[in-house]
Amino acid sequence: MSKARDSLPQHLLPHIVDQDYSLYTPIDQAVWRFIMKISVPFFKEHAHKAYLRGIEKTGIPLERIPSVDEMDEKLDRFGWGAATVKGFIPPATFMELLSRRVLAIAVDMRTAEHIVYTPAPDIVHEAAGHAPIIADPDYADYLCNYGELSHKAIASKQDMELYDVIRKMSDLKEDPNSTQDEIEQVEKEFKEAAKAIVWVSEAAKLARMNWWTSEYGLVGSLDDPKIYGAGLLSSVGESHDCLGPTVKKIPMSIDCINYGYDVTEPQPQLFVTGDFKVLSNVLKEFSETMAYKTGGIQGLEKAKTAETITTAVYDSGLQVSGVLSDIMITETHELAYIKYTGPVQLSYNDSEISGHTIDHHADGFGAPVGKISEINKSLHQLDQADLKGLGIFDNNKVNVHFSNGVKISGTVTKIYYNVVTPLLISLNDCSVTLNDHFLFRPEWGVYDLACGGKIISVFGGPADWPAYNKNVEPSKNNISQSSNLTEENESLNELYSMVREMRENNIEKKEYIPIIEKLNTSFPDDWLLLME
Repeated sequence: MSKARDSLPQHLLPHIVDQDYSLYTPIDQAVWRFIMKISVPFFKEHAHKAYLRGIEKTGIPLERIPSVDEMDEKLDRFGWGAATVKGFIPPATFMELLSRRVLAIAVDMRTAEHIVYTPAPDIVHEAAGHAPIIADPDYADYLCNYGELSHKAIASKQDMELYDVIRKMSDLKEDPNSTQDEIEQVEKEFKEAAKAIVWVSEAAKLARMNWWTSEYGLVGSLDDPKIYGAGLLSSVGESHDCLGPTVKKIPMSIDCINYGYDVTEPQPQLFVTGDFKVLSNVLKEFSETMAYKTGGIQGLEKAKTAETITTAVYDSGLQVSGVLSDIMITETHELAYIKYTGPVQLSYNDSEISGHTIDHHADGFGAPVGKISEINKSLHQLDQADLKGLGIFDNNKVNVHFSNGVKISGTVTKIYYNVVTPLLISLNDCSVTLNDHFLFRPEWGVYDLACGGKIISVFGGPADWPAYNKNVEPSKNNISQSSNLTEENESLNELYSMVREMRENNIEKKEYIPIIEKLNTSFPDDWLLLME
């Protein structure tokens, strides 16, 4: 097992499934062999030079579906790993795996009916598409950096709803038991969900960048670009079409985030990067605009608009994770107070603070941001002597006035420190007001006063993912590998098995005649076996 895969944290493991090689049918193996048979000669001419090297370096055989364990072993040689997953996994999970240099490979195999293209993630797309280009160190760095950045990006509620519909749509389109009515209904749901998005989140912008690079990217010159995107590398037909004059070629830049895409339609334009280092430069340029770097009111406004779980980081290091519901700003545009709906987690250095779980803050959380008016310092800048001078010590009734107008009155019960820096001050019988408007009342229980003068960062998701989600059971539906074997194709699979065995044992061609006759009689529409 690769070092990258072996070091995965516990909260990612429920998304990893076993690859049961016995579930791949002889037809599956023929589909893989045919795809690689037509792909390698085409991409030898039209793909980035890393493709052919990568096929060998990442352990991708041409004659059979790859063992992901073997790929993982090969990838370990240049600092990566591979892990098998089932279909679409949550975007945050996929991005965290990338950030840890682990390539998530969908374990299922596309059917022969979808040999050219499948809407669902499968081993062809992930292994034959994504893996080979990872052999290029500049591209591998970009992919890892992209994963790290995307893991911090703020996604909107509408993004998550669209993701759920796309997952449902891809599963239905690949499911042989789904009906045309079901497919048409989910396509309608997809268009409605896509139309409902009126604000393009950070996560959506990065998804666009991923689409125009890792999935549908071209590299080289505008006149003679080469292919490196996995969506193209796993589809010769689409790759052939995209290189023609009907598809506009645009130089790669940060402007790619302004181009949306439709997963159900051919792409009218593609972006061409001069080399893979350009991708990292564009990614860095975009990162400077993200809330995790800007923080402040701008970052908080993104979090509020998103209506998803985000984390605000105080300059003290205190992290508040939850759904931000309100940002209170003074007339002079100074941040005064932030409010979250429950549940809320409080953390430091991405580790949940003892006792400040989502159960403790189930009903939400609110806190001031700013300096104490009489000393012009924020609470986290004070030592124990300074705090005592303000009357902030255990069992003492205290009044704290902030320069932004927030007033707090209550009895101190506990002060939480990070070494000597105060992070939280708990108070009983506490009232909190801003301009005579009550933000917290004594009868509501203990008030936990956050210490900090600024919000220096805002990022997507909770600070301590495992602790926040510890009571959330991963879905047990459809998390094991599927098989394409059915009663209808069982006898056809037997013919494929016979042909493969005969070919590998160099049996004379005349011995194939009875099999061809049976194929023509029983399965006249099957063409793939003749390619075997």
